[in-house]
Amino acid sequence: MSLHVFGIRHHGPGCARSLRVALEQLEPDIVLVEGPPDAQAVLPLLAHQDMKPPVALLIYVPDKPKYAVYYPFTTFSPEWQALNYALSHDIPGRFIDLPQAIQLAKIAEDESEKPQSTKIPVTIDKTATSEISEAAVAPPTTEAPSEDAHATSLQDDPLALLAHAAGYTDYELWWERQIEQRHNATGLFESILEAMSELRADTPPKDEQEARREAHMRQMIRAAQKEGYQRIAVICGAWHAPVLINPGPAKTDTEILKGVKRVKTEATWIPWTNSRLSYRSGYGAGVNSPGWYEHLWTVPGNVIIHWITRAAHLLREQGLDASSASVIEAVRLSYSLAALRDLPMPGLAECHESIKTVLCNGNPEPMSLIRDKLEIGEMLGQVPTETPMVPLQRDLETRQRKLSLKPSVEIKKLELDLRNETDRVRSQLLHQLRLLGIEWGTPQRVHGKKGTFHEHWHIRWQVEFAVPLIEANVWGNTIESAATVFACHTADKTEELPPLTELLGKTILAELSGAIDHLLQAIQKRAAITADMQHLMDALPPLAQVAHYGDVRQTKAEHILPVIDGLFERIVIGLPGACASLDDDAAQSMISSIDKVQESINLLNREEQRQEWQKILRTLVERESIHGLLRGGCCRLLLEQSVLDEDEFQRLTGLALSTANPATQAAAWIEGVLRGSGLLVLHQDGLWRALDRWMSELDTEAFDTLLPILRRAFSGFQTPERRKMGEKVKHLYAPRSRETGNRYSTQIDDSPLINRLRGERVLPVLAQIMGVTHNDN
Repeated sequence: MSLHVFGIRHHGPGCARSLRVALEQLEPDIVLVEGPPDAQAVLPLLAHQDMKPPVALLIYVPDKPKYAVYYPFTTFSPEWQALNYALSHDIPGRFIDLPQAIQLAKIAEDESEKPQSTKIPVTIDKTATSEISEAAVAPPTTEAPSEDAHATSLQDDPLALLAHAAGYTDYELWWERQIEQRHNATGLFESILEAMSELRADTPPKDEQEARREAHMRQMIRAAQKEGYQRIAVICGAWHAPVLINPGPAKTDTEILKGVKRVKTEATWIPWTNSRLSYRSGYGAGVNSPGWYEHLWTVPGNVIIHWITRAAHLLREQGLDASSASVIEAVRLSYSLAALRDLPMPGLAECHESIKTVLCNGNPEPMSLIRDKLEIGEMLGQVPTETPMVPLQRDLETRQRKLSLKPSVEIKKLELDLRNETDRVRSQLLHQLRLLGIEWGTPQRVHGKKGTFHEHWHIRWQVEFAVPLIEANVWGNTIESAATVFACHTADKTEELPPLTELLGKTILAELSGAIDHLLQAIQKRAAITADMQHLMDALPPLAQVAHYGDVRQTKAEHILPVIDGLFERIVIGLPGACASLDDDAAQSMISSIDKVQESINLLNREEQRQEWQKILRTLVERESIHGLLRGGCCRLLLEQSVLDEDEFQRLTGLALSTANPATQAAAWIEGVLRGSGLLVLHQDGLWRALDRWMSELDTEAFDTLLPILRRAFSGFQTPERRKMGEKVKHLYAPRSRETGNRYSTQIDDSPLINRLRGERVLPVLAQIMGVTHNDN
């Protein structure tokens, strides 16, 4: 009976290739791989003809899917090759790591002892091939690591110790030169075992979790020995190899594993991407350049020529120049750099420098494209249809195939015409998924006439969507039913009116008829007891949008309008009282709510409602007890609707900027009037003259105090608008025009005379060219 332990680095093509050769020579009776025993039932799917890496094992707790862990694999993963060897040679292949049923139970127990948090702990294990949650990993940084950080990385990654001892600061460079470019792999695993044995000679397990993992792996090895297997191959992380080569007696390991708790787990395969195998995704066992390693594994010969040619093709697809002569020159430069550095062949560093120098002319922008698309890559894997799935996942896959919406990790633009039945169903699916928290599609703004029946989306599939899909399965077995139940459940828990009406808008976009009626009843119930006027006002825009665009989705607006009318009546009655005695912050919040109501009135375009709203605005404008910002903002809204004529506006301006009013309130009134586009106020000469007089009468101290408010009032305008305002103030009191003796000629400022008679002769011709009717008057 012989035991052979192969210490490997996860996701290394050179290591995977050497391991495959070693297994072919050993011809083991059983293959034991560091991985989750929870996934043993789905392991045979690895050899299915429709299984296309990169893929990942997903282990999760069925009743609490937020507790889950990923185990990514790709073709050049040594574990993948070992399991593939076992399945193809019809010998047992087993996972031997500590089951996630134990590890997830420990995580759930720790979480229950912590204060309640809204974050979901999706993935946990940093070791082996497991994937770390993005929420649990600090974002990547470009800053140089500190000495402490360097020491920590050496402790976490034992192979980095060897690179450090060899004088390499770049661990990836050491690995590529020693392993990936190694022509003769003889003795590789023996050397790794010897080096790790020296490192672990006096080093105990880092923590209790690592001790349990290694104890369980030794228990699994002993079980294989007891079953009578003669040649046992164990594939594990290099760090664990020295403590597995001689399992020894089981008593100590039994004590370590005694009393551990377990939870029920389930396992499945999900598609994965190369980019999620990289360090920058937060994956602790990742590699720097998955696309490069994929290339090393799949291209049998002329690796450098094929790589640089692929880079040239990628640049050409983006309209950049990359000639054949440049490709030849880049290949030559790569080999020259390798010779200067005493390397047997060029590596990624040499190719990177050659491509940047020759094909990109030293520009960093094209190199970022090479880095993202080629060195890392965005290839999405595929799993067989026989893969275990929850009903919700199966329903989504069925609808994706039916609607020809294939998941892709590339950002794609999708234009939908809601008058087309297929496009309308696609829109329903995307909106239903968004309700469930799965942002496969992000809606984009549509301008112009197409906006009422067209939708523009950016869609991008993310492999992590598997977890929220499993979690959402508690709401229903189909996307539509799950979204309906979820919307109703959310409505019952929502106490405030604005998020409730916003949810109604999303539900109508998703066309969930069952949830719409439930939400309307909930809105009416909340509106009847809501005393907060701003909640009523903020709740109006989503309902107005629903009523306005309802015909496109065949949503009956008459169901929405009674709710809108009830809200509007309460707003009209309560708004004057709600606007009294507000401080600056409260006034800012209130004017924003007033704008939302105005937006809703414009959208609904109902004359009676508009007139009633304008009366309320005039009431607010005339009341001196109302904050200046509100009076100015309401004045601006009336001015935009042509309710105020020039004389009336000048009267209000004079009252607001009179010396009887506090200067701060006058400044706030100016800020309110100047909200929105500057073109309208540019033509209000009375406003500018009153503003000029008011500012001229301010003393120095008051001017310094009010200057920030005035600067804020003008900061929202575009640069051309501010320039025109400056010119207007400069010539504020200059005569605009003067008549000459000729009634057909007018002189404007100091400009030359314009002959109106000659100009009128051209107008009919211009009208004909432009296709408009010419009016002699």
